[in-house]
Amino acid sequence: MSDTFPTEDLSDLYEQAPCGYISLSPDTRIVKANRTLANWLGLTASELLGRSFLDVLSFGGRIAYETHLAPLLRLQGFVDEIALDLIHADGSKIPVIANATEKRDEAGKHHFTRFTLLKAVDRLGYERGLRASLTKVEAAFAAEQDAAILREQFIAVLGHDLRNPLAAITAGVQMLQAREQLSERGDLILREMLASGKRASALIDNVLDFARNRLGNGFEITCDSREPLQPVLEQVVAEMRTIAPDRVFDIALSIEDPVYCDRVKIGQLVGNLLSNAVTHGDPEAPIRLTADTLGDRLSISVANGGAPIDAATQDQLFQPFFRGTVRSSQNGLGLGLFIVSEIAKAHEGSIGLVSNESETRFTFLMPLTRDA
Repeated sequence: MSDTFPTEDLSDLYEQAPCGYISLSPDTRIVKANRTLANWLGLTASELLGRSFLDVLSFGGRIAYETHLAPLLRLQGFVDEIALDLIHADGSKIPVIANATEKRDEAGKHHFTRFTLLKAVDRLGYERGLRASLTKVEAAFAAEQDAAILREQFIAVLGHDLRNPLAAITAGVQMLQAREQLSERGDLILREMLASGKRASALIDNVLDFARNRLGNGFEITCDSREPLQPVLEQVVAEMRTIAPDRVFDIALSIEDPVYCDRVKIGQLVGNLLSNAVTHGDPEAPIRLTADTLGDRLSISVANGGAPIDAATQDQLFQPFFRGTVRSSQNGLGLGLFIVSEIAKAHEGSIGLVSNESETRFTFLMPLTRDA
């Protein structure tokens, strides 16, 4: 076995290397190029000599050379991994990755710029494919966002427009109840109609608040402490008794201090909690509402009997459109508790939940004043 290694032919190595070699004069004229590069370009090495390197670059490649590659060479004497497009004799583009160094003498005089060029058809094609895919995904995402905004604007407008005719129907039913002689059956029908109207009105309020929140307007609350809050809650309880006449409500309200809040929204919060208790609580157990002021805090809680809410359900209970899997809701959109949570946040308050075999209790806490 011989220990002699074969000798490499350096001239052949240069001419037929698996990459392109090219040397430029300081004024970018080609002074030497290997056969590999000439073959890529569809020319002979002799046809390249004397031509400007810019002549074999694409329009974008010439811009990259003048604005990026050449300044870096002057600044640091080398560049690594610059993407360029060469132009074949037939006009097609050849993507390459270029590394370059300047050859200078001891006095710093620039003699040559030497390039090594690696074909990057697959790599650049892959990168361009990724960029094109990213552009498509971004466009699709933007279109979906526009569609979502349009959809929520439509919901907001529809909900707003439904309010007036619904209010007229409810007012008409109340007038018939108050002023007309009704049979027992007629009175029952009007009470059912009134309960349905109030429930539809509450659902519209929730949808409108959700749409405003998604459209970036947040919950519009108007706070003051000029009027007492307790009458608002008493009215909410009276309406809930109309909606659910068969349920027992234990009410304990003792709000003696002024509360800086949006009374309509707090009424909506309590209405949603009571409606939730009516829908999901044990129909044989009373629904308990307590509201009072403790120190510098307002506390409102709504409790009902029935099976406890499991931990997994509790984690999602305040998410929009969540209706649970353990107990199916007979009514509603799954927005009520989400709206409760958002109203609590808007008042710098919190909503808590405790659920066990004895009861399920939601507790809302908020400061009596904005500075509390």
